[in-house]
Amino acid sequence: MEYVFIGIVIFLFVLAVFDLTVGVSNDAVNFLNSAIGSRAASFKTVIIIAAVGIFLGAVMSNGMMDIARNGIFRPEQLSFFDVMCIFTAVMVTDIILLDIFNSLGMPTSTTVSMVFELLGATFAVALFKIAGNPELSLGHLLNTEKAFEVILGIFLSVAIAFFFGTLVQYLSRLWFSFDYKKGLSWKIGIFGGIATTAIVYFLILKGAKGLTFMTPEVKGWISDNTGILMGVCFVVSTLVMQCLHFLKVNVFKIIVLFGTFALAMAFAGNDLVNFIGVPLTGFASWQDYVAHGGGSPDAFLMTSLTGAASTPVYFLIGAGVIMVVALATSRKAQKVVETSVNLSRQDSGEEMFGSSKLARRIVGWALAVSGWIVSHTPEGVRRWVGRRLDTNRAILYNGAAFDLVRGSINLVLAGMLIALGTSLKLPLSTTYVTFMVAMGTSLADRAWGRESAVFRITGVISVIGGWFITAGAAFIGAALIVSIMHVGGATAIVVVAVVAVVILLHSNLRRRKEETASENTLFQSILASGDKRKAWNLLKLYLAENQKLFLEFAMETQKNIISGFFSDNSRQLDKAIVGMRKQKDVLKSNRRKSTLCLRHVEPDVAIEMNTWFHTASNCQMGILYNLLRIAEVCHEHVDNHFRPLPKGYAELAIPLCEETTGLFHTTIGLLGNPEPSRVIGLRSSCDNLKNRLSLLCRRVYGEIRQGESQDMGVLYVYVNMLQEMQEIVSSLRKLLRADAKLMLSPETPIRIPTIFNRPVDSDEEYAFS
Repeated sequence: MEYVFIGIVIFLFVLAVFDLTVGVSNDAVNFLNSAIGSRAASFKTVIIIAAVGIFLGAVMSNGMMDIARNGIFRPEQLSFFDVMCIFTAVMVTDIILLDIFNSLGMPTSTTVSMVFELLGATFAVALFKIAGNPELSLGHLLNTEKAFEVILGIFLSVAIAFFFGTLVQYLSRLWFSFDYKKGLSWKIGIFGGIATTAIVYFLILKGAKGLTFMTPEVKGWISDNTGILMGVCFVVSTLVMQCLHFLKVNVFKIIVLFGTFALAMAFAGNDLVNFIGVPLTGFASWQDYVAHGGGSPDAFLMTSLTGAASTPVYFLIGAGVIMVVALATSRKAQKVVETSVNLSRQDSGEEMFGSSKLARRIVGWALAVSGWIVSHTPEGVRRWVGRRLDTNRAILYNGAAFDLVRGSINLVLAGMLIALGTSLKLPLSTTYVTFMVAMGTSLADRAWGRESAVFRITGVISVIGGWFITAGAAFIGAALIVSIMHVGGATAIVVVAVVAVVILLHSNLRRRKEETASENTLFQSILASGDKRKAWNLLKLYLAENQKLFLEFAMETQKNIISGFFSDNSRQLDKAIVGMRKQKDVLKSNRRKSTLCLRHVEPDVAIEMNTWFHTASNCQMGILYNLLRIAEVCHEHVDNHFRPLPKGYAELAIPLCEETTGLFHTTIGLLGNPEPSRVIGLRSSCDNLKNRLSLLCRRVYGEIRQGESQDMGVLYVYVNMLQEMQEIVSSLRKLLRADAKLMLSPETPIRIPTIFNRPVDSDEEYAFS
């Protein structure tokens, strides 16, 4: 049994490495959002600054693990076996839960997840203990007060951060305006002094309180002289910032990078317990168990955990190195940051979330309230506010999501609120505060326009809902896992460990493929391009690439549908239907993003090409619906085990299906490079294929009219397939014509051949119609 517990301790440390990696990916949004969104520096520079802050915060942390040792459960009432089951369940649940949220690009709270995992696992163990000893109660075994504090912190974080983020940014924008470079000669020193003082206050109160050299005496002196220290800091920093401005240094960038460093340092120094607190406590429990001679793990009580303990420095250094490497290499960290940046970006961009009924209601109410306020505001005030909040004058560096003023406010205000919560001993989550401040400042900056507000509010609601789901999932998951281990003993612990590792490896491999497949830098290049001619040329490449990807999907899907129908394979048809429903969302997203791109080209070109753009988009959606109608009818027939299609009919259709596949191949080759001579040949092939499909349909109709065949039900399905294939061929021809109009537009140096402008009449249809 002793070797089993040694294995558990090793497993906990292995999971700690995963947890550090996953935790950094999740919490990266806390300190990277503002610097990356405002483009205060290159991505590499931002990562280096944040990495230095993380490493220093981790190494100089004193490693107090009280919340993991005795903050949730009463260790004096639990055995060594109980706490090892609890710790294993907590770590397994934590890394799986955080990995899921990171892969979805949804920031969540590592503090909340750990607290509720400890609470859920302890609650389950407490039920077992109470069942064996009726004299015990839940109050003897767990501490519910901490859970209520965390829940209170959630509500406070969301409401307070969003409110003050909106208010402070609105006032700051009225002071600076979007053209903030005007009038900086006297404003920047004061603003820089306030911002620097707030960040230093945050560092002292939140970041430095856990550092190794911060003795009680030093902390007491700082507490007694905080006012004087902050006053001196304000005066000195104001003068320094004013001098830097006179030396042509961008003070806003300094504030953003300094704030990034401060948040990263505080994150590592204070949230390290969320990642390694449980494994280190498990290690300390094992050391105590072995030091007292081992014995029965069910009888050895963990009284030693009631006291505080500090972490050896080599553990802190190792944790700091792992966190730095994870920050620099994690693609999931970039994805989580991308979610926050996209929800707060100043201009239109890719909307990651759809529309929801609640979001539509909120927007409707907001418009009504806004209309009432505007109608009761004096006209002179409205004009002055309109000039100060004119978003057309926004200064965005290198395609930044928002300007440096908002980036500075995000960091300074988040730091101040976190410091205030710390001084009031409120368990505010850094994730909640930084995210909601960013959402509030984006609202104040009119970043949520009429065309994006619904999508962004849906995104905010989704993220907030995910926070509450974190608590519930953490509690239930840890409780279930610890119950399995408590009942199954050592064998169950080994099985849970193996399953957890397999799930993590499979999850990371699968999502890595999805991330590679979903990379789309061309879209971002179009939005970032300041040259409208260049943007149009990039947009044509983007449209052609999306069309090719869709046609490749449609070609493979059609083959799978027909194969599933002919072979009576219900599972293959069901898989095709699921894939097409996902593809429908992809087409909608591509259409929305392409529409955004059209706004970045010359208005005359956009208006002229708008018809062909929508024609191409409608053709793709039409092909998808054709395939979906084939698949649904075939799936219903096959899934009900009706009479299969006779072999003779399948043999008649196979050559036509293969010819349709060839047509897809040819069309894919012509997209983006529509050569007139090849298109004419394609027209002839399309006409021939449609005629042959029509002849086969009439033949089957004749047999159905006779009513003598026992296969009438499957023949109706067969005819539906042939008719939809004819529509697919027609849509391909229309798509190719629309592509030709887009690719050979007047914006390019290539002159449009007269064949592309040839009028179409009812008797002689043009090749691209």
